[in-house]
Amino acid sequence: MNQDQLKQLVAQAAADYVAANAPHGCVLGVGTGSTANLFIDALAPIRSRFVGAVSSSEASRVRLEALGIPVLDLNAVTEIPIYVDGADEVDPGLRAIKGGGAALTREKIVAAVAREFVCIADASKKVAVLGKFPLPVEVIPMAREHVTRALRRLGGEPRWREGVVTDNGNVILDVHGLQITDPVALESEIDHITGVVTSGLFARRPADLLLISSPIGVERLSRG
Repeated sequence: MNQDQLKQLVAQAAADYVAANAPHGCVLGVGTGSTANLFIDALAPIRSRFVGAVSSSEASRVRLEALGIPVLDLNAVTEIPIYVDGADEVDPGLRAIKGGGAALTREKIVAAVAREFVCIADASKKVAVLGKFPLPVEVIPMAREHVTRALRRLGGEPRWREGVVTDNGNVILDVHGLQITDPVALESEIDHITGVVTSGLFARRPADLLLISSPIGVERLSRG
């Protein structure tokens, strides 16, 4: 079973979980990325269950609307029972690195509102310690070099993701060479650097449920 098939397997498992657990008439939170795209496609048969979705990116908005699922402004939504999104890495505490698709800030906002954050990934994304995948940090453009120097002092090697502008008009620094043994502390430290919008560490608000696919099926792991 190749990686695309594993992504398809976990995306369908997530759609089945939503069908069984999301209240009728609710607003669903939807993430960004290749696995999230497959999850969006898997929502087509059950789209009538939702009044709409909140999307973490413009790319996901377009995909949702193409399936006839209305996309709502988060400011008009008071509750999101379930938010489903992928991850670039996830550790045993269900803390994650996200942002490979440059949508980390909106993903973090939607996750903060959601009652339940369901992370979907294939087994290659599960790690003992976060940091092999470069940590994305969204930065105000004029602060790029200032933030780069500050991140170097934390032991990482930031690299500007040239040519990429986020949906919020900002830039991305990918921080290489980190071994993140205390994700909560590092998330707080990076987020307090002036000029940082947010980091791709989802540690203060980790996933509540991880659906992870392998050739033998989809495993469910719950936080705590």
